[in-house]
Amino acid sequence: MKVIIVGGVAGGATAAARIRRLNEHTEITVFERSGYISYANCGLPYYIGDVITDPEELTLQTPESFFKRFRINMKIHHEVISIHPERKTVSVKNLENGGIFEEKYDKLILSPGAKPTQPRLPGVGIDKLFTLRTVEDTFRIKEYINKNHPKSAVLAGGGFIGLELAENLRELGMDVTIVQRPKQLMNPFDPDMASMIHNEMRKHGIKLVLGYTVEGFKEKDNRVEVLLKDNPSLQADMVVLAIGVTPDTVLAKEAGLELGIKESIVVNDRMETSVPDIYAAGDAVQVKHYVTGNDALISLAGPANKQGRIIADNICGGDSRYLGSQGSSVIKVFDMTAATTGINETNAKKSGLDVDTVILSPMSHAGYYPGGKVMTMKVVFEKETYRLLGAQIIGYEGVDKRIDVLATAIHAGLKATQLKDLDLAYAPPYSSAKDPVNMAGFMIDNIAKGTLKQWHLEDMDKISKDKNAVLLDVRTVGEFSRGHINGFKNIPVDELRERINEVEKGKPVYLICQSGLRSYIASRILEGNGYETYNFSGGFRFYDAVANDHALIERSYACGMDY
Repeated sequence: MKVIIVGGVAGGATAAARIRRLNEHTEITVFERSGYISYANCGLPYYIGDVITDPEELTLQTPESFFKRFRINMKIHHEVISIHPERKTVSVKNLENGGIFEEKYDKLILSPGAKPTQPRLPGVGIDKLFTLRTVEDTFRIKEYINKNHPKSAVLAGGGFIGLELAENLRELGMDVTIVQRPKQLMNPFDPDMASMIHNEMRKHGIKLVLGYTVEGFKEKDNRVEVLLKDNPSLQADMVVLAIGVTPDTVLAKEAGLELGIKESIVVNDRMETSVPDIYAAGDAVQVKHYVTGNDALISLAGPANKQGRIIADNICGGDSRYLGSQGSSVIKVFDMTAATTGINETNAKKSGLDVDTVILSPMSHAGYYPGGKVMTMKVVFEKETYRLLGAQIIGYEGVDKRIDVLATAIHAGLKATQLKDLDLAYAPPYSSAKDPVNMAGFMIDNIAKGTLKQWHLEDMDKISKDKNAVLLDVRTVGEFSRGHINGFKNIPVDELRERINEVEKGKPVYLICQSGLRSYIASRILEGNGYETYNFSGGFRFYDAVANDHALIERSYACGMDY
């Protein structure tokens, strides 16, 4: 059997190695148009920022090492320019000498990945404007920085690559601005959670220009001018386009394969395309979202590796299935870590799901052990069924651990109320006896049993105008004096029993504290005395972060920029 693989890196290289482990005699050839067959794509921004200093660290395998271990022919600088399914061949161009030849296959695997989205804007293509996707892109940017010592950069786009590159350029001492049309960075997060990412970026000197449309680029005075719609332009020594990726599926389209979202390749759960004996994996394929079951594009290394392995199993006579992508991801944002899994509240509602959320701010480990840091968790679940749908966590320590627990719970089909039952490891340096994941489960269980009723950030305008509502802040006097929401009366929770007559009966009471714990205690005191109460999910700490971010973004429209 002869297998041809188009593209290396995650999906293609994984499939090649797995096929060899399953079948010693299959002839395997990989055609890769770049000079690298297996590299750490996610590490590219960190090489630019000198966190990774040896370029060889970026290359996980070379054609020579792959052949020596697996006897797989890795043909770099070879581009497959057409597929001929009717005769089961591909046409290949040798990019070093221009020669074109045809190669026969029994099974064909497409792993072309995705390419940086290139908007059709004036000025795209000027030499101070870059994209970051391949090792070659990385070396090009690094060479420009080393040679020209730019003092400023504008990044168009605020996704994973944009944020990682912004951090690394800032650590090199550059003045960095992120500009994009959406009003928030990192779309996998809800706007309220993204506000904490915004605050961390601003804290480290990153300028955010959110909600602005880039209309083109110009070279001016040996710099790049970024033209914005109906707003003053930005100037920088270099610009990087990081506005997302598009499936690289020209080959598949010309070969007549069925295409889906953004012309991605449609595959079944065995990773088979619509044409017999052709498989596809990675960023170029359309997948099912594990939570919603909807078609989706999810460009992450983990799913690509799994898909390559599944293809290899099936080519070698097995029956492996891809269950869907859950979108679990994590990113370093200067001193913080931000992570997400499943779907967020915004997308859950767009999918027609009736959802609720809890927001909590637990410590990363036992409070009495030195060095604990607060994290903010948002857990999304379906009302009535309490099906666990997604989670987002932003903090400093232990974020990755908790998001992986929640990702596992979603995959296992646990209800959100069952999070309280998970038996998780505890020692003071690592966690609390009631782990943050357990705490989320306790809160959701209280909602299910009716002992906790919530109000959310989006309810603020409505309740502040409700003359029949009592608004109560149960933090200490000192906390209240340092910042509070207008209209809220302050009665510290420890004084509430003695001052309960100050709370008007017969009206719903909307409670807030710093993180949601004391206000829940206050709600139990009041409920026990005949009051109807609602507790704010998140607490004043969360409210203040979101409100400040919202104010900065809104101010940006008045003054022209959000710096």
